[in-house]
Amino acid sequence: MASTTTDSASFVDPEDFERAADLLVSAERVTVLTGAGVSTDSGIPDFRGPQGVWTTDPGAQALSDIDTYMGDVDVRREVWTQRRAHRMWRARPNAAHRAFAELEATGRLRALVTQNVDGLHQSGGVTGDRVVEVHGTLLRVVCMACGLRTPSDKVLARLDEESDPRCVECGGIQKSDTISFGQRLDADVVEEATRAARECDVFLAVGTSLTVHPVAGLCDVAMMSGASLVVVNAEPTPYDDFAAVVLRDPIGKAVPALVERVRAAQA
Repeated sequence: MASTTTDSASFVDPEDFERAADLLVSAERVTVLTGAGVSTDSGIPDFRGPQGVWTTDPGAQALSDIDTYMGDVDVRREVWTQRRAHRMWRARPNAAHRAFAELEATGRLRALVTQNVDGLHQSGGVTGDRVVEVHGTLLRVVCMACGLRTPSDKVLARLDEESDPRCVECGGIQKSDTISFGQRLDADVVEEATRAARECDVFLAVGTSLTVHPVAGLCDVAMMSGASLVVVNAEPTPYDDFAAVVLRDPIGKAVPALVERVRAAQA
């Protein structure tokens, strides 16, 4: 059996780390829920944290409102400019992204449900059909009139000549294929995520504030179905009191160490 180099004493609460590791080792099916905190080590800021996008610039949240976007061409132009300059185009998967791929390799990963729109889970090695993108993806653009979906790079390439690039098929307004404020989540995607929460032994919530519903409610679905909830997040969440274990350690440290324990136990 391979040995593990993880030193639990280096964690904020070594006993909590051990309990979380034991839960993952004994689980047959793990569903992971990730939020913006998973991608901060890749250089993409979160939204609600102390240095989050909406914390440091409250006006930025208004640019994500669907009615404002659809009704104001100047807002659309500003959003397109920001999209082209977004840090995600230079971002690379970090240790946590790669660890989730390693968790999949153990055969335990039921699904990875993510609120992130950066595509880093897939580029980090998680199989595409295992990833449930509840808030969509910045890697595609969608026409709000005809529904045509186009790779983002093809649309962004037109910004030198068009400040508000319209759909090449129907001339409709386009936007990133993400969920804006005022838009409903895709019902089929929500059902897929709900099914994954219902069909797991451990529900691992990482880097998410667990304040945005209905996604945060997946924790309830999982627990009501008998799963243990494990939360890894720097800030307190509304679900901490209900979790089997809460870890406050950095995500880039805690997640790889937990997965290392799983792999060592399986070897």
